[in-house]
Amino acid sequence: MSRRVARDSAYKLIFEYLFRKEKDDFTLELLCADSNITQADKQYIQTVYEGVMTHFDELTELISSCTTGFNPERIFKPDLAALLLAVYEMKYMDDIPLPVSVSEVLDIVKSYSTDKSASFVNGVLAGVYKKLEEK
Repeated sequence: MSRRVARDSAYKLIFEYLFRKEKDDFTLELLCADSNITQADKQYIQTVYEGVMTHFDELTELISSCTTGFNPERIFKPDLAALLLAVYEMKYMDDIPLPVSVSEVLDIVKSYSTDKSASFVNGVLAGVYKKLEEK
């Protein structure tokens, strides 16, 4: 399994979390049960999923600071899930270059969201990228 597929699984878990507001071990186990998934991919999925839950308020605040007129409650849920995934990677996963996080999550947005979502997500992530580069 590639990191791209693992990232897609993490995205699905984050999307589900936006509605349930609690960890779903069943879905996590289901997504990690694929015999083709590597141990490294399982670790990535779990790290991102738990990291987004742990830092949810901080991540949404950072996202909100880079949007104009949109608080996180108004952001389309598929877009918010993608933003949370990318921002978590950008802020906490030093082994993933910032441009890779942006590029990969834009592919996810193009698969699961609206035609206009990619430009919105890209704009927000550009703002986050600038803020993180300043630090």
